[in-house]
This record gives sequence, structure tokens and C-alpha cells, in this order.
Amino acid sequence: MKNVDDLIESAAELADRGLSKGEIADELNVSRETASWLVERSGTTPQATEQSSQRTDETPGASGPQDIHVDWSAIGRDSKRMSAIASAMADMLAKHGEAVDLTIGIEKAGGPIATLVARELETDLGTYTPAKHQWEEGDIEDLGGTFSRNFAGIRDRECYIVDDTITSGTTMRETIEAIRAEGGKPLACVVIADKQGLEELEGVPVYSLLQVISVGKDD
Repeated sequence: MKNVDDLIESAAELADRGLSKGEIADELNVSRETASWLVERSGTTPQATEQSSQRTDETPGASGPQDIHVDWSAIGRDSKRMSAIASAMADMLAKHGEAVDLTIGIEKAGGPIATLVARELETDLGTYTPAKHQWEEGDIEDLGGTFSRNFAGIRDRECYIVDDTITSGTTMRETIEAIRAEGGKPLACVVIADKQGLEELEGVPVYSLLQVISVGKDD
């Protein structure tokens, strides 16, 4: 994706498929606020769309949220590249010792990555679907995430957490809290790209292959 108009078009297509705004945020690697803005923007007049194309190298306009889109599809579409990336992510986690026997992937994109990381580290695999996947509008605090019963359970185990990107840190924080609520102990988190530059979250170390930093002019 090269500009804001591409994101608007993609958001419209995903909305037409019936995805919630939370799922759209996940698919496009943007915040919930940005996903809402993109979906709403997709219903604007052709004139407004033309105006937005004049800002293709900027964030989504002065009235829109400030965000950074991370497109890692060049990695995701190729299994060899995915394996190489997962190997690097596993290497960053390995410093925490050999006692960890569970890797948790945050759905959707974190699931396939976690599968490869778990293979590298020879751990069991679990997955967590965050509350944002149900989110459309209203108070997301009223919603809850779920661990899949088709994969390994927490059962008071030490574990790693894997996802593709950190946008605000909300989803990763939710996953950490959910694991602890099950009696588990998250030892470290790893992502491909971190938009916040976090070193830790809720007392858990955070590792990333890329830290994305936005540099702009002060208003």
C-alpha cells in the first residue's frame, strides 16, 4: 500500500466483507481509531477523496488520527521469508532460558508467526483472540478475549507472546493480563514492528525486529 487512498479502499473492502472495525484495524496494522476513520472516509464524496490523495505521504489528514501503517506482506506471503523472520524472533526470546514450553500467538496475524517461533523454540502453541476482534462501536471494555481450545492451554505455565505489530500496546497488555488471569506467567513479548518503541509492558520485556518512529513538525 502506497498511500492513504489505498488504505481507505482496503478498509472499505474489508467492511463490505463483514469484518468489524477491530478486525479491520488488525488486518491493516493500524489503531482502532484509524480503522474507524478509514471506514468512515470510504463513504466520502469523490472531491474529498481527491483531496486526500494530495496528502499521500502524510498521516491521515489534520482531522484524522495520527498513525503509521506497517505493510509486512512481502514477508507474510512467502513461507521461507516468514521462517527466517520467525527464526530471528525466536533468537531474541531464547535468552530467557529453556524452561519456557509455551508460545502464545495473538490472532490473527500473530498466530502463523507464533507457530513458526514455537517450532524454532520447540514449545507448545497457544492462541489468543483479543477483544478488538469483536469491537464495532461503543465501549470495548465490556468485551473479552478468548484462548482457543484447539491449542495448548496455559495451565500455570511460563510462556512467550508473539504478534506482528504493536500499535498502541493495548492488545499486548490485554493478552498479558489474560495469561495472568489463567495463572500463566508471560516472560517476554516479541513482534516484527513496534510503533511505540516499548522496552517493557506490564513488567514484561518487549522485543521487536523494527522500531518505527514518527518524526514530524510541531504544531
